[in-house]
Amino acid sequence: MLFHSEEETYNWAVEFGRSLKPGDKVALYGNLGAGKTVISRGVCKGLGFTGSVCSPTYTILHEYPNNPPIFHFDLYRLDGGADLNEVGLDPDYLEKGISLIEWPERLEDNDPGLTHKIEIKILSETEREIEVTNL
Repeated sequence: MLFHSEEETYNWAVEFGRSLKPGDKVALYGNLGAGKTVISRGVCKGLGFTGSVCSPTYTILHEYPNNPPIFHFDLYRLDGGADLNEVGLDPDYLEKGISLIEWPERLEDNDPGLTHKIEIKILSETEREIEVTNL
């Protein structure tokens, strides 16, 4: 899919978010500035969350109070080969909500049971190509 603005990307993410269900884990791949957090904001909106959504770069995880709860990870600061248990979360607990995982490549072979993979490619300052794979 090709998007010509941040607004188009956000609006698509709102619709995509409405399709998610508890236990879904969405991996967001893309370079710095690609739009991972824009997509996370849209997904949260689609799930009914009305609060502020920002990248949890310095805390690794933001848990947004919602029904279902939303777990927003940013693994950028972790070393390769990390495990979600390392950030203190029980995988059974994550099944109660929706997980959005920015920089999932930091997990390497420690697959947290991903259900969707979103790859974002920067084409220009405003254009993005997005590919979604259901796992």
